Amino acid sequence: MSATDGAKVLGRRLPPWLRKKRYYNDNIHEVKSILRAKGLHTVCESARCPNISECFSSSTATFMILGDICTRNCRFCAVSGGTPDKPAEDEAERIAEVAGKIGLRHVVVTSVTRDDLEDGGAQQFAKVIMALQGLGQDIVVEVLTPDFKGDSSSIKIVVESSPDIYNHNLETVPRLYDKIRLMADYERSLRLLSQVKAEDEQIVTKSGIMLGLGENQGEVLDLLRDLRGVGVDMVTIGQYIQPTAASIPVDEYIEPALFEWYEGEARGLGFRGVASSPFVRSSYHAQEVYEEIITNNRK
Repeated sequence: MSATDGAKVLGRRLPPWLRKKRYYNDNIHEVKSILRAKGLHTVCESARCPNISECFSSSTATFMILGDICTRNCRFCAVSGGTPDKPAEDEAERIAEVAGKIGLRHVVVTSVTRDDLEDGGAQQFAKVIMALQGLGQDIVVEVLTPDFKGDSSSIKIVVESSPDIYNHNLETVPRLYDKIRLMADYERSLRLLSQVKAEDEQIVTKSGIMLGLGENQGEVLDLLRDLRGVGVDMVTIGQYIQPTAASIPVDEYIEPALFEWYEGEARGLGFRGVASSPFVRSSYHAQEVYEEIITNNRK
């Protein structure tokens, strides 16, 4: 059962706009079976995404590489922390095989944070990107990376493998980092996004945030300006939903009208692609948002 199938999450009643429809069809079981057979992880499952049944039912998924154990302890995340295993040598090939079998045309690849690795897992990202590119020129490859502790050489490794979209989420406003993202740094994340554009201006850059953690409207607008200040092209804005009892509680459920307002403000700031609604996540309908940019470029 996903986090929002019922009227409550962890004993807290949800507003009507956060009661998620469940999807049932053969595609869900097929996608899960293929992933299990190849020993692959998805952020959809590991992070307990509320959109999982919808995405799996339409044969889409976000691959999570480098295992399912994270070296950090962000308080909003359901991914388990601890000591990860050594990266799998054949992971890139398995992901490309599954992407081809499912028929994905827009592939999103993310990872746990691997501060235990010298390059933070950058080489593994590069291997996966190149394996996916080998499927054909019409494949769009989107990566959502950790901050690599700000190491410019690691960021460069991923950029030089030429993903179509480079995503790195700010997650929340800087005031809440000490509460929400204990081992992250807001300015470091902005520098990463700035470096990607400086290294290759053809790569579409993207970032995302969650609302309902205690931020105010002025802080959100300042964050959006900061993202545009480093040339970020796309932004996603969604509602934080507490995934586990150990995760930080929701401070507020934001009404859909405010998400619409933020979307208008973001577009006014010049973002080329915006997705803003309660169920939006970094990779939710990622293909549609990217196609918006491509369509606008052709006009």
